Formats: sequence, C-alpha cells, structure tokens
Amino acid sequence: MIDFIQTTFSTFCALIPVTIAQSLIMGFVVLGIMLPFRVLGFPDMTAEGAFPLGGCICTVLIASGMNPWLAVLIAMAAGFIAGCCTAYIHLRFRIHTLLAGILMTTMLYSVNLRIMGRSNISLFGDGSILDVIPVSDAGSPLNKTAIVGLLLMIGFLALNYFFKTEKGTAMRAVGANPDMSEAQGISVRTATIMGIGLAGCLSALSGALMVQSQGFGDINMGLGVLINGLAALMIGEAIIGNQTVMRQLMAPIVGALIYYQLISLCLAANMPPPDLKLATGLFVLFMLALPSLRRGRSISGAMPRESLRERSGAG
Repeated sequence: MIDFIQTTFSTFCALIPVTIAQSLIMGFVVLGIMLPFRVLGFPDMTAEGAFPLGGCICTVLIASGMNPWLAVLIAMAAGFIAGCCTAYIHLRFRIHTLLAGILMTTMLYSVNLRIMGRSNISLFGDGSILDVIPVSDAGSPLNKTAIVGLLLMIGFLALNYFFKTEKGTAMRAVGANPDMSEAQGISVRTATIMGIGLAGCLSALSGALMVQSQGFGDINMGLGVLINGLAALMIGEAIIGNQTVMRQLMAPIVGALIYYQLISLCLAANMPPPDLKLATGLFVLFMLALPSLRRGRSISGAMPRESLRERSGAG
C-alpha cells in the first residue's frame, strides 16, 4: 500500500508541468462554457463543436505553411461565426437553446471533416505559437505554460474590462432579465448573438492552442469537452464563487487548473482511461446536487427545533 501511494505521488508530480499547460489551454473553453450559462442564461452546447472547429482549421492552415498566429486568428473568427449561428437559430426559429447547440455541433462535425479531409493531421515539425517565448527547450511544458498563461491573463483582463463597460453591462443585464433589458432599450438579439459568438471564439481559441500543444489535430478532439468544462466550472465556482464579475471570470480558470490535476491524479493511480468519463460524470452530478443536499440537511436539522417550539407553544 505504501509503495502504491509513493508510486502514485511520484507519477502525479511528474505529470504536473504537463497538466498545468493543458489546464490553462482548457481554461479558454471553460470560459466559453461559462459565458452562455452564467452571463447570458443561455444553456449552450456549441463549445463541443467550436473547440474541434478551431483545432481543425488551425491544423490545416499551419500544415499548409501559414503563420501560426494568423491561423489562430482565423480559427477564432470561425468559432465566433459558429456561436453566432447557434444564437441566430434560437432567436429566429424559436428553437430551444440546447437543441440549437446540439444541431450546430452535429453540423460542425461534417464541416470539420470536410476541412480536415481525413480523421487526423500531424503538426510535428511545423510552426507553433507555443514556442515564441524561449524559456526552455522548444515544445517543453514550461514554454507552453508561459505563452498560454500570458494569453489567458490578457483574455481575463480584456473580459473583465469589457463586462464593466456599458455594452458589457448591457449583456449581463440581458442574461439577468431580458424583458426588463428590452424595456430599457437594450437589443436582446444583438447582445445574445454577440455573447454566444464570443463564447464560440474562446472555445475555438482553446482548440487551436490544443492542436499546437499536442502536435496533431483530430476530428474527435471535442468529445467530452462540454462535460469536462462543466466539471471544471463547478469546481471553480465552489471555491471562488460567482458573486462578482472578477469571480465569475476567475472560477473557470481556477476550476480548470484543479480539475485537470484531479484527472492527472486518477491516471497516476492507474485508473483505466475509459473510467474517467464515468468519474467525471459522477463528480459533476455530485457538484450539481451539493446545494440541494446542503439545503436538505439544514431543513432536516431545523425541523426538531421547530417542532419543539410548536410543542412548547401548545403547552
């Protein structure tokens, strides 16, 4: 037992640099999941399609010799368009938000396959923005952590500034109360389309960075992204909270860092990879049920005191 714990701990420590870089990359897609769910009140599944869309576009463009920075920008623009299409489908045809996201994700699978031309493409030997900062050897986790951490900090500061501006406040108001926002002259349609588009842009950016990190693009790289992102978001909100704009934006990043360390710990403990999806689903279920369990415990704890007061009053 002691040998197992020591082996697990040493393996987990060896994986920390890799998982930190990966979790920072996934921080963008968790932000892209948080914006529709928390800011706009728009439950959406487009992230599961926008993430591989950004990865596939970036892979094809870099493999064809394009500058990696320009490839990332084009991937982000494609993700933005995908998010806008989801919002438009919902607003124009009155289709439920989740169904609109499912339809878009389903269609994007065929789009991604058309873009790639085959199931996967290797990027080994091609350029990457993750080697721009020569902190260590090219392709090292330290290089990836430095450049992705810098991009994530810039994105966090930009979003924090935006949501405190007039347009950002209007977008938050639409998520809180669309009817009142419309009565105040705010265009609910524009705010919703732009907000979901921004979420798709962040998810596509995450996919574009991921293919450069792992060295290849794969058509199935988006499977499970949504459930993983929700798990990370639940963890972050349980620790950071979401009472302020800064906390809302910090929660996805902190949650992604912690969640992927937990996944790394499971792998270090020799948990079979197929069981990770089951563990993730159970963990998300637990995090979602935790507030109800707490309320139930507090109510059951209060019942005897109320009964005691009723008895004393009756006497």
